[in-house]
Amino acid sequence: MKCLRDEMEIVNAYELVGSYRGAAALCGTTAKTVKRVLERRAAGQVGRRPSPARVRNTAAMAELIRQKVRASDGRISAKRLLPVARTAGYVGSTRNFRRAVAEAKASWKKQRRTYRPWVPVPGQYLVIDWAEEAGQNVFCAVLAWSHVRFVRFGPDQTRPTTLALLAECFEELGGVPEVVLSDRMGCLKAGVVANVVVPHPEYVAFATRFGFRPDFCEGYDPESKGLVENLCGYVQTDLIVPALLEQDWSDLATANAAARNWCTEVNQQIHSEIAAIPAERLVSERQVMRPLPTQRPPLRTGEQRKVEKRGSIRFGSARYLVPKTLVGEWVDVVAQEHQVVISYAGAEVIRHDVKGPGEVAFGDLADPDRRPARGIRPRTATEIAFIGLGPSAEVFLRNAAAAGTLRLEHELAGIVELVAVWSREAVIGALERASRFRRFKASDVRAILEAGPGLPKAVRAGQQLVLDLPMVPVRSLSAYALVQGALP
Repeated sequence: MKCLRDEMEIVNAYELVGSYRGAAALCGTTAKTVKRVLERRAAGQVGRRPSPARVRNTAAMAELIRQKVRASDGRISAKRLLPVARTAGYVGSTRNFRRAVAEAKASWKKQRRTYRPWVPVPGQYLVIDWAEEAGQNVFCAVLAWSHVRFVRFGPDQTRPTTLALLAECFEELGGVPEVVLSDRMGCLKAGVVANVVVPHPEYVAFATRFGFRPDFCEGYDPESKGLVENLCGYVQTDLIVPALLEQDWSDLATANAAARNWCTEVNQQIHSEIAAIPAERLVSERQVMRPLPTQRPPLRTGEQRKVEKRGSIRFGSARYLVPKTLVGEWVDVVAQEHQVVISYAGAEVIRHDVKGPGEVAFGDLADPDRRPARGIRPRTATEIAFIGLGPSAEVFLRNAAAAGTLRLEHELAGIVELVAVWSREAVIGALERASRFRRFKASDVRAILEAGPGLPKAVRAGQQLVLDLPMVPVRSLSAYALVQGALP
């Protein structure tokens, strides 16, 4: 391709000699080149011809690469992404694909959010969060300026538990910070309107009582509270995992005792970020924190209900049974998800599944043998003597009445007379057998007594008897075949 200077020399040479060959000889080129230069000049094209736009073979995969790089926060490699692109139809070389991924990563780094250091103010922020490891619910809190850490274990992640542990955190810190920052916990929020979190009324009342302002992070953005996220990971690796390897905690009190010892240990060590001991910085930070309220009423653990004489409480138009020992006492009732938790004196008593209006929740307190029945009250001397034979006589009387036995009082009198002839134990045994085979006459009981102990006792079929019999020689059936002798 000739430059502008060469083209000018070719044009001047042609005007001088007037032929393609002569101009080519003067300029050191070919006649065809001279002809093409003059034709472009005549068409108004000066300089190099515009090269056609070349489309890269990775252009079809640009959107796929961009999505994967964004989803992995720029950490995915071209080696891992290449099989996905091959499946999507990429047929280019590996080198071109690596270049496309590198360009996408560079573009993502320019667009990604940038971090700025957070300069906390003493006594301003307390960051809280829940973590879960090996079935343990861990409540974590850290002061932003002094980096004092607070860790406790809870039975669940409900609102009463969260507020109770937060109050305990304030007690241990010896003051109340200005703001409590948390993520959008379902137990602390009542809703979200236009990305503005509406805190739960109980949380607002709690914050008003202690004098702090509740604040919430952005949704699905744990990086905005990385201070407590780091503490959650530290607790999982340094407290819970070693305890699981050595010995597991037997109960919640033991786990919280280990958490207190762990907090005392880490708060007395030099923090790598601030190069100071958090416990010593807390002494100066406590001076600017808000004092604890002088009169702090106990936190409500639920709605109070009085146990009725039937051993149940009424909650949500349904009845829930509690142990009979709590009749007349006041208990706390909390509805958690799909269960109703009943507590007494701060300790959980029983849990029931939620029931609809008018239903009754028995739980483990149900008595399968309890059925509505009329009490037996003997009046005559014959009735008193017969019922005196014990439970077998009561069963006989109920079954006989249900069978419609006529002149039942006369039959009972005849059975009582048999006690003087036979022993009490023999008559009771005969009554049990007569009830089993539905024979309710005095003559039937007398016949059973006269038959004596030789009567067979019907019992349920037992297990199959397995005997280890000895092995005996056997012969095939062909040995028993009739063999017809040969005729002479």
